Amino acid sequence: MIQFLFKLVLCVLLAIAAAFAYLAVKSGDPLYIFYEWMSPARFHRYDRLIRSVALEHHLDPMLVKAVVWRESRFDSKKHGSHGERGLMQVSERAANEWARENKVAGFKPDQLFEPKTNLEAGSWYLHRAMEHWTHQSDPIPFALAEYNAGASRAQRWSGGNDVAEIPERQFVQKIDFPATRRYVESIIDRYKFYQRRGRM
Repeated sequence: MIQFLFKLVLCVLLAIAAAFAYLAVKSGDPLYIFYEWMSPARFHRYDRLIRSVALEHHLDPMLVKAVVWRESRFDSKKHGSHGERGLMQVSERAANEWARENKVAGFKPDQLFEPKTNLEAGSWYLHRAMEHWTHQSDPIPFALAEYNAGASRAQRWSGGNDVAEIPERQFVQKIDFPATRRYVESIIDRYKFYQRRGRM
């Protein structure tokens, strides 16, 4: 009887491990699949705010959430190694551009730790990047590369052509910063994961 129970428990554990492995392949990040399963509130606490701000900036909320997932794992207090702040890891330079363009009086960089301010600045910056690449059939990888590494580098990887359409795969292969290539691929994988799931 004890041997039977041991085998049953072992089978259940193996089934759970297999399920996590399957989800990991689909989402691209096994560790955070586990965290999301163990602590779902953390991964959904900003959903309403993300949806509201993303739609205001004409972005798919699932894409914005995928960026938040990659940038901060939903930690609004995260401070990056180059001074990036908050949920979307917005740099001080990008935030100052946002504040200037949107006439945000008295803006201070530490306000980027406030979720709404961070999402506003980050979504504005991401939307602007998407606008740069509207001539592409899928502007998302181009915009994500720009969001991560800057407009001039994204331009270089595109071959410096503002008009010609470039296949997404070809563009991603030309990204010669391995960290940026992984960044783009991981966000696209997570975005597709949210799309398959049908919710954020």
